[in-house]
Amino acid sequence: MIELKSPGEIDAMRVAGKVVATALRAVREGAAVGTSLRELDEIAASVLADAGAGSPFLHYHPGFAPSPFPAVLCTSVNDAVVHGVPTNYRLRDGDLLSIDFGAEVDGWHGDAATSFVVGTADPGDLDLIATTERALAAGIEAARPGNRLGDIGHAIGGVGRAAGYGMLADHGGHGIGRAMHEAPSVPNEGRPGRGLRLRPGMVIAIEPMLIAGGGDSYRVAADGWTLHTVDGSRAAHAEHTVAITADGPRILTTE
Repeated sequence: MIELKSPGEIDAMRVAGKVVATALRAVREGAAVGTSLRELDEIAASVLADAGAGSPFLHYHPGFAPSPFPAVLCTSVNDAVVHGVPTNYRLRDGDLLSIDFGAEVDGWHGDAATSFVVGTADPGDLDLIATTERALAAGIEAARPGNRLGDIGHAIGGVGRAAGYGMLADHGGHGIGRAMHEAPSVPNEGRPGRGLRLRPGMVIAIEPMLIAGGGDSYRVAADGWTLHTVDGSRAAHAEHTVAITADGPRILTTE
């Protein structure tokens, strides 16, 4: 069942969204050459603590995972697409880092992700990141009452495929609210005019995941969480929590 949120409930989700945005900014500012992924997770945890917020990531244990997620932040480096577990790995010059973070405040959730290069950037990585962000913007623009889920997927996929990038198979966005993952699933590819009709009060996380090598396949790391590109090419991830309103899409995960 899809829960429609009232304007007041969307405002409450905005509070959680601001915590998410603050944490992503703090982590990005702390992501220097030589910084470990665990240290970035500590930065994100401190933002949660300062805000009195909870983590929907820590100890999350879906059926596909062999163990609960051990951190508050996902840190995916280079050929890791999503769900990267923070380790003692220290960032190197030129690493492409994707960070995904969620927060819970008074029972309401926010979820967002961003990708960037640490230190010296390869132009190809910057193009990949910029295209992922454009795909996200296109998906958000399509998140309007009267449109359908297929319109969002078509907008995202059109940007990614036109640039020659792959798109992570079997993964996309999701509804969000009292739980981190709610109905409906939000596709990153789709047919326009198809799928569930969008209504004011729906809140969804839109999140394109693009692969530089052009393929869609992935492999699961030994940790049971991190998804890597099969061909070893780099990947980028961008995400916002978005409310569908009568006045158009409202992004909840900005500062």
